[in-house]
Amino acid sequence: MSTLYLIPTPLGTPDTPCLLPHEQAAITSLTDFVVEAEKTARAHLKHLGIITPVRDLNLQTLNGHTDRQTLPDLLQPLREGRSMGLLSEAGCPAVADPGADLVALAHKQGFTVQPLVGPSSIMLALMASGANGQNFAFKGYLPSEKNERIAALKTLERHSRTHNETALFIETPYRNDALLADAISSLHPDTRLCIACDLTLPTQLIASRQVSEWRLADALPNLKKRPTIFVLQA
Repeated sequence: MSTLYLIPTPLGTPDTPCLLPHEQAAITSLTDFVVEAEKTARAHLKHLGIITPVRDLNLQTLNGHTDRQTLPDLLQPLREGRSMGLLSEAGCPAVADPGADLVALAHKQGFTVQPLVGPSSIMLALMASGANGQNFAFKGYLPSEKNERIAALKTLERHSRTHNETALFIETPYRNDALLADAISSLHPDTRLCIACDLTLPTQLIASRQVSEWRLADALPNLKKRPTIFVLQA
């Protein structure tokens, strides 16, 4: 039966190895892919050992602007008996990624779904944070408006304290510094706040401290335009 392979991509440069050898071998003959952005995907596929020249691959786009009514069309290769791959821009597809809807549809239509092992910034941040790894939730993006963002942070903190649950969240990179500043100024001094920035890159920064310790820092790290996962545990 044709298979939808969920193919992780590096968090850093496209030539960073991220698949196990046997998994890489399983996808080298694929010619059909659903991707978030063609330019980035071609750079990744070039380094995955795909046999077919990159220019001859069938790449279909699935991102936040894709009409969900067209999802069945993206699975046409599977219906024709050809396995295909799903790629995210970085990390694991279908995790904080529009590919989740396609995976659900593939299951509904009876196709095999095969996830491949690869980097997840969410899990790497949780592993490195020292926060509770037994009970956690990824909350996605917080509100962009300052007052709403602070209210959301306090709500996450209350829920974390009540349920002993770690909360992970992200922000558009150019607003990272504002989010960090608001978290430090508004959260309880005993709350743990971890920032995991540029994971797997040479510029990687992971810092996990109580809010009271963050407030004593001489300077906060510059997170602008740097992919960052925030981890909170009250």
